[in-house]
Amino acid sequence: MERTEFYQFENEAWFRSADGTCSKLQENNREEVKYLLDKIENFYPEAFAALSNHYAGCKHNLSYHQFLIVQRFIKCNFGNIDNIKDIDCNGEFHFEHVSCPLRGEDLLENIVCHPKFSSKISPAEMRVLKLVYEGIPVNQIAESLYLSPFTVTNHIKNAYRRIGIHKEADFIKYANNHNLFK
Repeated sequence: MERTEFYQFENEAWFRSADGTCSKLQENNREEVKYLLDKIENFYPEAFAALSNHYAGCKHNLSYHQFLIVQRFIKCNFGNIDNIKDIDCNGEFHFEHVSCPLRGEDLLENIVCHPKFSSKISPAEMRVLKLVYEGIPVNQIAESLYLSPFTVTNHIKNAYRRIGIHKEADFIKYANNHNLFK
C-alpha cells in the first residue's frame, strides 16, 4: 500500500501518498479501506470486534460500515502528520499517541486506541503453515487450497511476523518446539 502516512484534519481521516499527495479518506477508497480493514481484523481482532459492534447500526451498508471502522482506527492511532511512516514497507503499523478529549473516559481506550497486537495465527494461516511444514511449495499450496500464490505468501509472511520469525527453517523449528502439528 503506497499510502503510508495518516493524519486528522478537521476531525476527518486523511492520508499522504508516497508521492506526497494528500487526500481525505472516503468510503469510495475501497482498496485502502479493504487493506486496512484486513490488517485490523487479523492483527488487532479485539479492536476490530469492538468497532464492528460500535458501528453495528450501519452494518446493512457494508462499505460504509467498513469505512467507519477504518476511519475510527486511523483517528485513534495515526493522528499527526509527520515524517514517520504509519505503515512501513512490511505492512506493520507504527502508532502515534493521539490527543483525545476523551482520554481516560473512552470505553474503547486501550482496545481501539493503543490496541493490543494479536500474535495468534488465524485458521487460514494455520492451514497454509501446515503445508509449509510438510515441505509443499507455495504454488502447490495455492492450488490445493484454492488460493492465489500471493495470498499464500501473505499468510506465511503475516504468520511469521506474528510469531517473530523470518524464514522457513526458523518456522520448522518453532513448529517442532511448540508441537503445532503433532
